[in-house]
Amino acid sequence: MSEEKQISATAGRKTHLRAAAALAVFIGFIALILHVDPADAYLWIKALHIVAVISWMAGLLYLPRLFIYHTDAPVGSAQSETFKVMEQRLVRLIMNPAMMVTWVLGLYLAWSVYGFTGGWLHAKIALVIALTATHVYFSRSAKAFGRDEDRRSARHWRLMNEVPTVLMIVIVILVVVKPFG
Repeated sequence: MSEEKQISATAGRKTHLRAAAALAVFIGFIALILHVDPADAYLWIKALHIVAVISWMAGLLYLPRLFIYHTDAPVGSAQSETFKVMEQRLVRLIMNPAMMVTWVLGLYLAWSVYGFTGGWLHAKIALVIALTATHVYFSRSAKAFGRDEDRRSARHWRLMNEVPTVLMIVIVILVVVKPFG
């Protein structure tokens, strides 16, 4: 019995199907919550929003680490090709869906709970926009790595690895402390 490599096209299709199925189940679960018990929906939506944020942040923190290692791999090497697959799958199958769910549920909470009012909420949304811009930059960089283009230094990626961390810290402080109304 031969073992299927995780970088093969077949493994990639299976992974895409599993990710699509998981996203469909997630969306169905949210719809069910809103339909069955709207009174308790807030807590469920909040919990699912936090799960999505954690998933998104995991990707935002891991992808630049992959870039650091990828920068050291010779172009065209087996190691470089493996990093390309890892980076693309991380972006498409984890980061993009998690970011979308984070935004949808976060905007729902901002509207339904806070009516889009509060200085802390406006600041948080601005920082989430900055986090999204970081996501877009990382996604474009993963595509550039996939084309063996624009290889920045490992030092650049070490510095970029700090951006989502700093944004996350400030966002969490805004949400928990609500330092200004």
